[in-house]
Order: sequence, then structure tokens, then C-alpha cells
Amino acid sequence: MAAWLREEHGLPGWWSQAVTVGWERARGRAPGQRADGFEVSASRTVAVPVERLWAAWEDPAVRERWLPGAELRTRTATAPLRARYDWEDGATRLAVWFEAAGDDRSRLSMAHQRLPDADAAEGMRDWWRGRLDEMKRVLEAG
Repeated sequence: MAAWLREEHGLPGWWSQAVTVGWERARGRAPGQRADGFEVSASRTVAVPVERLWAAWEDPAVRERWLPGAELRTRTATAPLRARYDWEDGATRLAVWFEAAGDDRSRLSMAHQRLPDADAAEGMRDWWRGRLDEMKRVLEAG
């Protein structure tokens, strides 16, 4: 629908997507709902270089300090820009993007995808916010 609005009616990309989402929500699509389940996202800006932020995810010893006991299996990775992981049993996935925001600051954005329902999504949103707060604390403490 968004492509049709853009191509046939000349509606700019952002607006064509916004109209499409509004139309889908009016017909019962829940926030965060995708074709393959639900998705939640979170982001943090951290006062460390992007390479250290990358290591917080890729180095198991560093990751254990802020995400203890988590099972991540790398699907694809392009250091230090982005990575995709299978989460725990592989039923859900994580997509993580890393961006330098200067020499000693970086930004992380992540999405937890394929969650089974809205309740699971809301719980994971809150959980990830706490985990990313802890990641930021650990990294900025040195």
C-alpha cells in the first residue's frame, strides 16, 4: 500500500508509510505488530567509542556483565555497524545497529523481533530498557 501511495499518488515515503500504518491500525493492527509477530525497539547513547559498544555485544565476557546468562547466536555481523542474532531458543531475533556519535560517544539501536504477542512485546520492551541502562552503566564505568 505504501509503495502504491508513493508511486501512483506521489506521496513522499514517510507520509505513505504513515498513512499505511494508520489504515492498518484502524483495521485492528496493534502497535509493533508485524507479519511474523511483534517487535519492540530500544536505543541508548553511550559515552564510549563505537568499537567498545560493539564489543559489549560481541565479546561474551563483556556481554555477561550486563546481559548475564543470555544466549545469543550471531546470524550476520558487519563490525562495528550492525549485527543480527538468534535470541535464546531461536524463536525470536535481535537486530542491532551501532553508530559513532563522535570520538568517544556512540549510539545503539536495537529491535527484538518475532515476539509471540503484545504482552510478550511489552514485557520485553521494559526488560530491554533495563538491560541497556545496565550496559550503559557498565561501559561508562570502565
